[in-house]
Amino acid sequence: MSLGITPSQTVGPYLHIGLPESREAAPGGVRVSGLVLDGAGEPVPDALVEAWDASGAFARSDTRDGGRYELVVAKPARFGEQAPHLDVGVFARGLLKRVVTRLYFPDEAEANAADPVLAAVDPGRRSTLVAVPGADGSLRFDIRLQGDGETVFFQL
Repeated sequence: MSLGITPSQTVGPYLHIGLPESREAAPGGVRVSGLVLDGAGEPVPDALVEAWDASGAFARSDTRDGGRYELVVAKPARFGEQAPHLDVGVFARGLLKRVVTRLYFPDEAEANAADPVLAAVDPGRRSTLVAVPGADGSLRFDIRLQGDGETVFFQL
């Protein structure tokens, strides 16, 4: 007896229904925004981006606005030998588990250079982990899920 193939399912596009956004202004907060992009460089309109730090601070945003997300977070302090950074998780259709990356701050060049995790990343790809400063004091951090310029992701 031969069994047929079981159909597969992927996450979404309904993440925003059960997971509310968290965009409250954090004390001394910085605005982080960007796009979640697929392998072809197209915006992913139904992803969810979460950011957290070692202190437990947390923010969440979906990408209903044409692949764009926006978070307001407090800039974390150094954590041991590690430079100030945020851990960033992304849920999107086609992903059975979230992918996790880091956001490093561009005004922490000395701390970033000494960070053991960032130092372990291929030098040609480190820039995918460092946010870009905006003229208004905000930060831009695009997340490319695959393809050219793919963001570095870490295994949990």
